[in-house]
Amino acid sequence: MALLFLSTRERAPVWHRILTEAGEEMVDGEAAVTDPAAITEIACWTPPADLGRYPNLRAVISVGAGVDHLPPLPPGVVLSRTLSAGIDAMVRDWVMMAVLMLHRDLPAYLQQARQGLWKARPVREAASRRIGILGMGRIGRLVADSLTTLGFDVAGQSRSGAGGPGSTLFRASETEAFLARSDLLVCLLPLTEETRGILGARTFAMLPRGAGLIHAGRGGHLRMTDLREALDGGQLSGAVLDVTDPEPLPADHWLWSDPRVIVTPHVAAQTNPVEGAQHALAVIRALRAGHAVPGRVDRERGY
Repeated sequence: MALLFLSTRERAPVWHRILTEAGEEMVDGEAAVTDPAAITEIACWTPPADLGRYPNLRAVISVGAGVDHLPPLPPGVVLSRTLSAGIDAMVRDWVMMAVLMLHRDLPAYLQQARQGLWKARPVREAASRRIGILGMGRIGRLVADSLTTLGFDVAGQSRSGAGGPGSTLFRASETEAFLARSDLLVCLLPLTEETRGILGARTFAMLPRGAGLIHAGRGGHLRMTDLREALDGGQLSGAVLDVTDPEPLPADHWLWSDPRVIVTPHVAAQTNPVEGAQHALAVIRALRAGHAVPGRVDRERGY
């Protein structure tokens, strides 16, 4: 039994060391596969086109937190997304940065700097700013706790109604009330058929006028045309985006030059190779023991 590793070259030695020390076999790249029947797990971002080549495949492990890019898997093959404290903390840090950027009017000050304009803008206290978080999973709860510590008024929305202490929780049926109290809206949702395009005109219209958008979910959540119209009409005052559709964002795209928008190239988090390998090892051992697989994805729900 072996794990087929299909990821970046710099991660391979780390994974090989950790798996070998644990007594597990790793094959680095499809070209190195001599016996396809020996492959029982595949760790990848993009899986092989022909998964049928591996008759004993038990699991595909996404080396990142996202799985919406993955195709349907053969019956009986488990899909696991990497669970990593490092990923959670990195996304939390990016969201904190983005919230503070909009809270303290950084896009406007950057534009003033380009114009050589020294002009103060009104400063609001954190306690007066209401943050709404779409998606209260592991990362959403961590973000909510951190923003609450800074003094922000934080609320989250979760389909299950689950969340952490210190913030108000809204269910999916309470969308209008949730959005109406979100001066800054943070999107951390997984991409599913239900959430695709959720950041559009209807959602923006329910936000307070002049609200800001912080987006670290997936590019497919955001309707670009609706974003531009909301910015031009003043319904949104600014946005910080880590994900776009398409990716990479074309060099001539309007987002790059719009002073109300700050874009980062999908860098809110990168999987630590040690944590990634340790997660894969946990998946292998859970499968072997018949235990619950960490990070197992319900393909019907999409996460």
